[in-house]
Amino acid sequence: MTQEFFSTSGLSHVNESGEVQMVDVSGKTATVRMAIAGGQMRMQPATLDAILAGNAPKGDIIATAKLAGIMAAKQTAQLIPLCHPLPLQKIQVEIEPDRQLPGYQIVATVKTTAETGVEMEALTAVSIAALTLYDMAKALDKAIAIESIHLIEKTGGKSGHYSAVP
Repeated sequence: MTQEFFSTSGLSHVNESGEVQMVDVSGKTATVRMAIAGGQMRMQPATLDAILAGNAPKGDIIATAKLAGIMAAKQTAQLIPLCHPLPLQKIQVEIEPDRQLPGYQIVATVKTTAETGVEMEALTAVSIAALTLYDMAKALDKAIAIESIHLIEKTGGKSGHYSAVP
């Protein structure tokens, strides 16, 4: 890698003088990039039951949280400093009940053809979907916990394929 992409510190967003910088991706080739991120919401069993029964005070929590996740992925560059704005071709947010937690599993898949990856967009989608779910259900359970937001998989780009699952 050239100095343009990695400074002496090894961090791509820090230049040789230690100043923050937006990475110059103009010399990179646009390729298909995909990222999947996940997270979970842990809550009281009664809270999960109320949401599943449609008895939440603010309406359809799951549909609203999915929409919030999609909208957030599209705004990632405005939320995270130095993040490149990207033309996103696919954003999918899945929120599934998990009685074992108890709570919900959240998974976001984001895809584009661009010079840089969509990991931040997928992670942002999961984060904001979780925060929205919390906001809409906090009247039922203020102890809901947002946990384990992480990158599950990514494809495309110079670094290639990554999977958290062996």
